[in-house]
Formats: sequence, C-alpha cells, structure tokens
Amino acid sequence: MRLDKFLWFARLTKTRPLAAALVARGHLRIDGRPCDKPHAEVRSGMVLSFPLHDRVRVLRIEALPARRGSAPEASACYHDLAPPPQCDSG
Repeated sequence: MRLDKFLWFARLTKTRPLAAALVARGHLRIDGRPCDKPHAEVRSGMVLSFPLHDRVRVLRIEALPARRGSAPEASACYHDLAPPPQCDSG
C-alpha cells in the first residue's frame, strides 16, 4: 500500500494531499530510513516515525486497512510505540 494512502486510511491525516505533503517534507522515516516519497510501499511490521501535531509519532503497522473507516477501525491498524507525552507540572 502507498504510504500516503496508509496515513490517510489510518486517520493520521485529514486528507490524502496532506499525507503526501507530510511525507514530501522529508521528516518521515520507515524502519529508520528517511523517506520523502508519498508512493513508497508500506507493509505490516514496518515502523514509521514522523513529527505530527507537536510530537513525534512512532508507529508499527499492524494491518493494512482496506478503506478509510471509523476511528477505532483505523487505530487497530497500528500500534503506537512512542512514550506517552509528559506533562509539565509547575
């Protein structure tokens, strides 16, 4: 499956053009290797890391979605490996 399509189907971006732009900026890594091609192929078991909404996301792809489904259906397609964000208490 194309990387931009996965990001959109998994509801990590609102639109497919936004997913393509996220990848094209060159800050996304697949299994530790930089990727700037929205058409890069992804498979189950691959690990994606990229900045999104003021934090770094590290996700292992568990399944490739067949469509852009509901949020629970989308979140079942990946496992978040990043530590939870820390709150500054002060």
